[in-house]
Amino acid sequence: MNFKQSFNMAIKSLLGSKMRSFLTMLGIIIGVASVIILVSLISGMAADMSASFESMGTNLISVSIRGRGGNITIDPDDMQELVDENSEVLAAVTPLVNIQSATVKYETENITTTCTGCNEFYPDIKNSETSLGRFITYLDVEKRQKVCVVGSYIVQELFGGASPLGEQIKINGSSFTVVGVLEEKADSEEGSDDDVVMIPYTTAARLSFMGRVSSYSFSAASTETVEDAMSAINKKMGEYFSSSDYYSVFSASQALDQVNEMMGTVTLVLVGVAAISLLVGGIGIMNIMLVSVTERTREIGIRKSLGAKRRDIMSQFVVEAATTSSAGGIIGIMLGLFSSYLVGSVLDMTVKPSMGAVIVAFSVSVAIGITFGYFPANKAAKMNPIDALRHD
Repeated sequence: MNFKQSFNMAIKSLLGSKMRSFLTMLGIIIGVASVIILVSLISGMAADMSASFESMGTNLISVSIRGRGGNITIDPDDMQELVDENSEVLAAVTPLVNIQSATVKYETENITTTCTGCNEFYPDIKNSETSLGRFITYLDVEKRQKVCVVGSYIVQELFGGASPLGEQIKINGSSFTVVGVLEEKADSEEGSDDDVVMIPYTTAARLSFMGRVSSYSFSAASTETVEDAMSAINKKMGEYFSSSDYYSVFSASQALDQVNEMMGTVTLVLVGVAAISLLVGGIGIMNIMLVSVTERTREIGIRKSLGAKRRDIMSQFVVEAATTSSAGGIIGIMLGLFSSYLVGSVLDMTVKPSMGAVIVAFSVSVAIGITFGYFPANKAAKMNPIDALRHD
């Protein structure tokens, strides 16, 4: 018996008992669909994070200062001097003072957002531009001016989309003049890069509880000089702190690598959990095939008495098991892709199906069918034709 004949017999067997065939495939369907869904959603999340980091610039370097008990900081002028002395590897620096959960009020409307203090180099370092008005200037920083640049989400929530230029808003009770609007980056969503208010860092230091600069953002001269730039920064930090435990220096590319590594680990764990369903599905196939062998004992005896060889009987049942698991794999792939896009649409998430995951999931489903179908097939092939014919 050739493969084509075995395959045709397997199809007839599947169609002859549709409900039993479906229940046999169910574990494979759930396992394959789970793998496709998880990989698609996690790949989409990783792609979004990668795009977010890349939008900030691959030459971005961030410095966070914890200090001895949180009381030590570095003067912004010293950091600017570091840039000037290493202009071949460093392009610019901005101090950052973050005021979390700042209350911003305009007339009767108010909103809670993040207020960030920075200098005039922030747009160049963070790849950020203004769509209206201007950004913070050197004079704003030097004179501690109460001016601000708002994100598009703030404009929508407080001003109903109208131009806010020249309007007065209150940040934690202090009046500020709106001089610019940041270009939209994330569809003006709450908690996104558009949900922010930028003010001079010197002004922010007075408003914040800490009252000091606790972090800096640097821009390397190019992507090729990022490592040298980080070395120069670390050397400078070593002049102030006896241990690297008091500060951290990391680049956007390093953060991206860490995120990708973390997402890869999460993917492996979740796919491993989903793979248990495939294993259960394989056991289900083996059980049903054992029942099928018992039910078809007389058929096996007749075929053997008519000259069927052991390998013919074995190939028949192995192909039948592989066909069952393959059909389950195909249904699981289609269900997984459909469910991925459905979940992505409902949760407003990016979905990125992986052809590699599809191929691997289908290949594993076929392999499971062959592996778990071998024992029942071997049992059928070893039957004595005389005993098989006597079976009731």
